[in-house]
Amino acid sequence: MALKKRTPGERPVWRIWVDPERRLVSFHETPGGQLLEFYSYELFQSCIDGYTVQGYRYQ
Repeated sequence: MALKKRTPGERPVWRIWVDPERRLVSFHETPGGQLLEFYSYELFQSCIDGYTVQGYRYQ
């Protein structure tokens, strides 16, 4: 999971890169991947669960 470094008091940010053509979710920047940022862990986890159900691979 790509977790942005933050200063005290700053909210955490979870990031994934999604490539729908290759059906791939990456936890680090990848060519052709679209960046998604989440400020809620619950929303991040829900999105991951959705990609899993759709058969996306992870790297």
